[in-house]
Amino acid sequence: MTTEMKCQILTMCMVQHDDKVLLLNRPDKLGFPGYIAPGGKVDFPESIVDAAIREVKEETGLTVKHIVYKGLDEFCEPNDGLRYMVFNYLATSFEGELLESPPEGELSWIHIDEALSLPMQDWFKRRFPLFFTPGTFELSSVWDGKKKETIKETIRHYEELLP
Repeated sequence: MTTEMKCQILTMCMVQHDDKVLLLNRPDKLGFPGYIAPGGKVDFPESIVDAAIREVKEETGLTVKHIVYKGLDEFCEPNDGLRYMVFNYLATSFEGELLESPPEGELSWIHIDEALSLPMQDWFKRRFPLFFTPGTFELSSVWDGKKKETIKETIRHYEELLP
């Protein structure tokens, strides 16, 4: 186990319109194949929410207008000292037109209740319902890359506080 930590900050933004969400079907050649919400790296010194808005624009052509923080999903690999922190958002209003040739994969509006039947990464499948649950979430995984197993996993949900 290394004592030096390398941190990568990422975003994911689920775009919702009525009972559908906009998902990318990523090809194998881009990594993480299957259906996924738009997102990506946060550029320094860009704010995390600005990165989420930018990533949606770059990957879909849409400009999100109403964006709500939903939670954090972090993944740690202690052998390499890696920590990935993904800040997750839900956007329920937007403007613009979808890109005709999106860079990250084919775009589709999918009914929320049908999305989990599509091919997607296990980590995204686990996170998907949390975007639509009131309040925020925190997911934390520690992965041993040498043994190829999860050492520890924590899932927390924080309910909305009403005034």
